[in-house]
Amino acid sequence: MNNTTGAGGEASGGDIPFRKFLLYFLHLGVTGFGGPIATVGYMQRDLVERRAWIDRQEFLDGVALGQAMPGPLAAQVAMWIGYLQRGAWGAFAVAAVFVGPAFVMVIAAGALYTLYSGAGIVQALFYGIAPAVMAIILIAAYKLLRLTDRGDWRLWAISAAVFSVTALTGSEPIPLIMGAGLAILFLDAPPDWRKRRKNDATGTGPPEPPSSHGNILVPALATAPMAALGTGGAAPLIPLGLFFLQTGALVFGSGLAIVPLLRDGVVDQHHWLDQAQFLDAVAIGLITPGPVVITAGFIGYLIAGFPGAFVATVAIFAPIYLAVVLLGRWFVRHRGNTRLRAFVAGATAAAAGALAGAVVVLTREAVTDPVTASIGLVTLGVLWRSKIPEPWIVLSAGVLGLGLHLLH
Repeated sequence: MNNTTGAGGEASGGDIPFRKFLLYFLHLGVTGFGGPIATVGYMQRDLVERRAWIDRQEFLDGVALGQAMPGPLAAQVAMWIGYLQRGAWGAFAVAAVFVGPAFVMVIAAGALYTLYSGAGIVQALFYGIAPAVMAIILIAAYKLLRLTDRGDWRLWAISAAVFSVTALTGSEPIPLIMGAGLAILFLDAPPDWRKRRKNDATGTGPPEPPSSHGNILVPALATAPMAALGTGGAAPLIPLGLFFLQTGALVFGSGLAIVPLLRDGVVDQHHWLDQAQFLDAVAIGLITPGPVVITAGFIGYLIAGFPGAFVATVAIFAPIYLAVVLLGRWFVRHRGNTRLRAFVAGATAAAAGALAGAVVVLTREAVTDPVTASIGLVTLGVLWRSKIPEPWIVLSAGVLGLGLHLLH
């Protein structure tokens, strides 16, 4: 760890009390609007450039880690910084304070939504919000497709195939994501069956245990509350936790890439929510600070109250946390590994296609008349030509929907 003094006069690395990192990420959890790229940009500006608390290369290692693993980028980078400071415990503590403010907000939103979802004013708000959310997801899918597929016709073919399956069937089978990753892996880096490879310089061997200066039992402590709640009388908690654990391990590409996975499980498979409620949940995730996947907490609240919100939130972030703590250093060392890159490329191409297909499915619920179609198209044009933060877009659309309601 670099222990030099930064331009702002503050020492870096181990000379900084850990509570200062916690206070910083608590503040970022409250004010971190604008999506994962913007949030990571704030971290680089504040922790690397202004305060010099983190070495630039170590920070870039965290960004590379986030790009190589499933999960929301901002949460992964935050956990990585906590892991560098205090090992597994540090990653857990940073994750708690970073995600905590958004969790409190979705709990409050869930309580209000449960009480007033049938009220005309609330329905009017989401009448405007729903088509705007469709435009946001469509732009996200387009950017993810361009970033992932680029000039590789195989990746475009995977995206097109998964898009078609999702749009036509209304479902997005998880095996498609894994199958796409394995397909590109076998095409780009087929395994050599003639000899067994162990740990070598190219990183094709099994992951090495990370060198941690923290207590590795923290993952068990982090997931213990979920297990305890799952043994209670609330029947949905165990399947809820298992579903969000699985989903958290497969969020390739971006935070919004979780939408098709969530919709398939929450609406089609388990029938916990209807399509309109699910769209409202995505909107709540977009207008709160922090990772979009906090949508899981809102969904959990609608299904099983506060225990459901807690279980869903812990479960969605647990795979990300475990990956950072158990495999983080291995991923950083071997991020250039051909097989790893091939699998991530294929899985992300599938996730991008699924996200685009989900737009088709969800638009049937969100766009119901010429007014909602107009809101969606105008939002699409605004997003295409400007860089207005997504929360402001969603809130503006909600105000528009409310205004239309009052005029009638």
